[in-house]
Amino acid sequence: MTRWIVRATIVVLALLLPHLMYPTLAVEILCGGLFALAFDLVFGYVGLLSFGHAAFWGTASYVAANILVRTGLPVPVAIVAGALAALVVSIPIGYLSIRSSGIYFSMITLAFAEMIHFVALQADQWTGGDNGMPGIPRPRFLGIDFNDGVQLYYFALVFIAIGYLIATRAITSPFGQALRAIRDNRVRAQSVGYNPRKQMLLAFVLSAFLSGLAGAINTVAHGVVSLDAVHWRLSGEVVMMTLLGGSTTVLGPFVGAAVVRALEHFLASSTAAVGIVTGAVFVVTVLFFRRGVVGSLLALDHYFAARHQVKALASPKPGEPQPGEARAKS
Repeated sequence: MTRWIVRATIVVLALLLPHLMYPTLAVEILCGGLFALAFDLVFGYVGLLSFGHAAFWGTASYVAANILVRTGLPVPVAIVAGALAALVVSIPIGYLSIRSSGIYFSMITLAFAEMIHFVALQADQWTGGDNGMPGIPRPRFLGIDFNDGVQLYYFALVFIAIGYLIATRAITSPFGQALRAIRDNRVRAQSVGYNPRKQMLLAFVLSAFLSGLAGAINTVAHGVVSLDAVHWRLSGEVVMMTLLGGSTTVLGPFVGAAVVRALEHFLASSTAAVGIVTGAVFVVTVLFFRRGVVGSLLALDHYFAARHQVKALASPKPGEPQPGEARAKS
């Protein structure tokens, strides 16, 4: 019953979000949340820390922008094409990266992301170089005016919800169980019939596709894309979002994205303040709430549920003698 109440609350909050804050900020939170959830497929469920996910976000952003600028195709086509481009780029990156683990995997993914950043910087006829690509056209689609923040939000919400369902389906499926088994003990998982490299590559590619989906939607929302979309700093931000909200909690990445984006919005007047405050929040979370916001709340809920269960088992049932009465009779 409680689970359904939580789900209903989340749905209502998602529907009311553009009326509670600036609609574009609400879209940024959705995109950041899906990006962090996609990252967590590799980090939380496979145990691989990637520092290169900005490559997939940025690739999708530039592809979607070029399709809208050069072809005039509908916005949904540009978004899907951007996500597929990120998927294609991730195949060679993932194939080579998953052969390593630990810090080596992190450094390899970072190196690939820096390569894509360099390509974006040099291919200025396609990316605009340092100037980026401002003024991206967003033609109406089925009567949706993308210049209207509220309409844009609900359009983005549909795609984000699809991405969320894909991610949760993967996590709760036997595929997700295989990823957890590989994360916990790769040798044992292989001994029972799993192919770790195949499963890890599939998770990496799916993560890239969802990251690209989020990046393409974000580009449509702002009508502009710059080199920040492929900068290594974005790869660090998604790590922060995931850890703040709570890894392997599904909803945690969205909470983490909301915290980070809200801090950036309300402290936008001072770049230094954004870094200091966000860093302070991150440090406090890592030191005192290592499971993140959602993870800590879930742990607290489990704690009180366990205490309630212990008390229920310890209390005598109606009609049974109290412990003191049983000793007196004997």
